[in-house]
Amino acid sequence: MSKRSATSKPIASIFQKKVKTTVQEDDGSQKNWNIVCWNVAGLRACIKKNDFSEILSENPDIIFLGETKCTVWPEEFSNKFEGYTKTLVVSQEKSGGYAGVGLLSKVAPIKVTKGIGNENFDTAGRLVIAEFAHFYFVGAYVPNSGTKLVNLGKREEWEKLFIEKIKELDAKKPVIYGGDLNVAHNEIDLRNPDTNRNKTPGFTDQERGWFGDLLSAGFKDSFRELHPEDKTYSFWTYMANARSRDVGWRLDYYVVSERIMEKVKSSEIRTKVMGSDHAPIVLNIEF
Repeated sequence: MSKRSATSKPIASIFQKKVKTTVQEDDGSQKNWNIVCWNVAGLRACIKKNDFSEILSENPDIIFLGETKCTVWPEEFSNKFEGYTKTLVVSQEKSGGYAGVGLLSKVAPIKVTKGIGNENFDTAGRLVIAEFAHFYFVGAYVPNSGTKLVNLGKREEWEKLFIEKIKELDAKKPVIYGGDLNVAHNEIDLRNPDTNRNKTPGFTDQERGWFGDLLSAGFKDSFRELHPEDKTYSFWTYMANARSRDVGWRLDYYVVSERIMEKVKSSEIRTKVMGSDHAPIVLNIEF
């Protein structure tokens, strides 16, 4: 839920590449997929607090990490994930120590695309798209609207760009969209809705409306579909012992194309996994 800083210098708006790896490319034979998304709030800091054994125990086929804040994969992290293809989307801001996302996969994607296609956001390294045989995986660290909502207009620009991008992908293959989406959609998704409504980034009428627009475009919030009354959260501020008191927000999601929701076997939040102010989220889907 970190705030976005000002853009420093432009980069190419989008970058596509054919993945070069010794790992076998996805040929469509794999049907069951375990996916983990985690905003690590700085990968180098996180790995000092967590050895990632709990993540490995999920037997993940795809791992998406948000807010990596690094320019290279830390060696101690890479050593734990041998056998995975790795794509690091590095921020051009603050010498790479801001935002950034990373993708790991046991089966090599057919193609990886970095960025939403707009230099105002791609300098921060917020999005990665991986094409597989049966689906697209989209991992995002969505811009925060900022203290006193100073970046709400920038957030609106992102949302407009993103909904067009995801609809474009969905027209070709089903989409699995995961990450820290920086919104609590409904009152059930945060502990204190009344004191945060239209005051705190992530719970404005505008942000909630944009998320509703996404769902109306043919997508499902997998966790809420499977757990309609569950008040489990995925983010807690470090202040005031919020996590121990469970004063949290559900900011991390798997949003899937409506036509594959029935294929989702589970969508969970691993609240006991420490190392960040966010908890990992885990999806199991069978094609």
